Amino acid sequence: MGEAPSASPRTSARPRRGRPAEAQPVTAHPAELDRVGVVLVSHSRAVAAATAALAIGLAGTGDPAPVSTAGGTEEGGLGTSAALVLAAARRVDQGVGVVVLSDLGSAVGTVRSLLAEADRNGLPFPTRFADAPFVEGAVAAVVTASAGGDLAAVVDAAEDAYRFRKG
Repeated sequence: MGEAPSASPRTSARPRRGRPAEAQPVTAHPAELDRVGVVLVSHSRAVAAATAALAIGLAGTGDPAPVSTAGGTEEGGLGTSAALVLAAARRVDQGVGVVVLSDLGSAVGTVRSLLAEADRNGLPFPTRFADAPFVEGAVAAVVTASAGGDLAAVVDAAEDAYRFRKG
């Protein structure tokens, strides 16, 4: 979909006292280790943070790819916020791409409208939307990005989660 330029520090969805989950910096990698960033967009701050924590935990490394969340509204209620999505994408951008996953219909719409005018909105370049189940796609994306997968590999891993049979 749409793509645009920017750069920003790496973050985690792990909350610290007095700061929302969307704004948690962690140590950046040296340039040769830059990885694809992952943004999780949910109608609920708690769901986004829990999904990020699960994905990071299952990545099985003490040094996961950058992950950030855009959960709920700026006021802390249920919903989605384009401003929170933009801020999260900028936080995880390490110059090699950002993958965005979202939970429900209006979150998808928010992400798609940001991507439609990515240059004007200031999204990092390149930013891609993964059409994937939220939890399974998030885990696959974070694991693949943490292993050093490129942008296409991270999107493919997330989208492949639709094909995993549970029974």
